[in-house]
Amino acid sequence: MLANVMVVIAAVVVLLVIPGGAAPPSAAPPSPPPTSRAVPTVTGTAPPSSPPSPAVDLPSAESPPPVVASPEFARQVGANEAGLVPVLMYHRIMKKRLASIDRTPSQVRQELERLARDGYVPITAQEFVTGRIHIPAGRHPVVLTFDDGHPSHFALGDDGLPVKDTAVGIIYQVAKRYPGFRPVATFWVNSQPFGLRGEREQSRAVRWLASRGFEVANHTWSHSYLPGLSKKRIAEQLVRIERLLKKLGTGPSDTVALPFGAMPAKRSTVQSGKWDGTKFAFKGVFLAGAEPSSSPFAEDFDWRAIQRVQSNGKKGECRRWCSQYWLEWLNKHPGRRYTSDGDPERISVPKGLRGNIGHEWKQRINAY
Repeated sequence: MLANVMVVIAAVVVLLVIPGGAAPPSAAPPSPPPTSRAVPTVTGTAPPSSPPSPAVDLPSAESPPPVVASPEFARQVGANEAGLVPVLMYHRIMKKRLASIDRTPSQVRQELERLARDGYVPITAQEFVTGRIHIPAGRHPVVLTFDDGHPSHFALGDDGLPVKDTAVGIIYQVAKRYPGFRPVATFWVNSQPFGLRGEREQSRAVRWLASRGFEVANHTWSHSYLPGLSKKRIAEQLVRIERLLKKLGTGPSDTVALPFGAMPAKRSTVQSGKWDGTKFAFKGVFLAGAEPSSSPFAEDFDWRAIQRVQSNGKKGECRRWCSQYWLEWLNKHPGRRYTSDGDPERISVPKGLRGNIGHEWKQRINAY
């Protein structure tokens, strides 16, 4: 795809770009031919005990009760679980943007409200790559992802609630206004999650998020440019975050986001490995741009190089590659986006798309 052959250098310097124009998407390698892959299994550490809850209840992240989808029901709701899924990428949230990839609290709030009105329901990156898309029939999944573990993503106020203009605060505000908007997201962090230095504060933040359905996962220890590192140094970058997250009360990570969206020449080095006696193995490797992802059930889905869409307007390179463009495009092409049947045990598609489903999911196809 065109977006995948853009020069990685653009991604490395993007933080220096001022808001006058949109930053180009980070480079990613061309997608290889589809290969067989193992059926994802749902494993991992159970969410840690929740810190004391504040007096004010927050919207729940629980999935809705499942339905049993017949072919006729799937037809009625227009189910297409082979369709495209927007995986949106956010960085800093700032009242005054200093770089083109920054977003203001108002911009994030408006985009999430638009998603809610358009029938999107958030899921985490881990739920996405393992095929756990449990959302109501007729709705569309969206994966909200936040890179770098910036302080603007999460902080608790004196009242024990998320600070208003942080990512988590905004997500809960939108979920309260639109009850069908499930309050979850994925935060890919580095060595100081959410700008917190002390282990106690870091643990409190990570446990608070994990206990409420959010995902906190691997973005390397120091946000290094991985193609410039040896296999051993890449493994060290990934293992050090895995060890930190385990110490803080979550993990192991099922997903990883590559800094700058930059893939090493040997792709397997970021998929699994070990360093200093500690192993890592991911079920989803995420890039930095620049179009919606294939369904995890689709034959052409490549868990080793998952596309994302930068949250931004339609200026400069973003005329074709960022969230405003793609959300408009999906609304104009509803037959191309993922629409749920509400049944987590079946994969519903129009008969003409039956062949688009990966072989490991064939036994679950519900064609109409």
